Amino acid sequence: MTHVRADDYAEFAAVRAGHLYRSACLLTAGDTHLAEDLVQETLGRLYVRWGRVSKVGNPAGYAQTVLTRTFLAHQRRRSSTERATDVLPDVPYTAGDTSLRLTLLQALALLPAKDRAVVVLRYWEDRSIEETADVMNVSSAAVRTRCVRALGRLRELLGEDLGEYARH
Repeated sequence: MTHVRADDYAEFAAVRAGHLYRSACLLTAGDTHLAEDLVQETLGRLYVRWGRVSKVGNPAGYAQTVLTRTFLAHQRRRSSTERATDVLPDVPYTAGDTSLRLTLLQALALLPAKDRAVVVLRYWEDRSIEETADVMNVSSAAVRTRCVRALGRLRELLGEDLGEYARH
């Protein structure tokens, strides 16, 4: 990789890493260690392909697609069910309502991985049905079905008044 392209990649990675990490935290339902691993793997894959990726119209969208597909591939592996417990995060989360955040993360954790990915892409990333389908390599109808199923399950877990959580 040329020095100029390496600098471009370093700048892109510095700007997008925080957003990718937040998305990964939602995809993993709050598993910060797995989220860091997913972001690292995503950025590694982008580095290898940066010559081609930098020429596409939306490298940030490409990075999000790689992150989501990396997450889904990780969920398919048998070892992905391992989870460290009783470990405190290095830095406490201080902004916002902590109990609300924990409640939402717990509810997301109870969703199947693909349903969780649909919720994150559609409602956190604010992607269209078609964009979500493309990222997940499924049809638009499958995304619609998963959205209905995932939101129904979240209503069961959080109660019928989801609007209360959305206002915070």
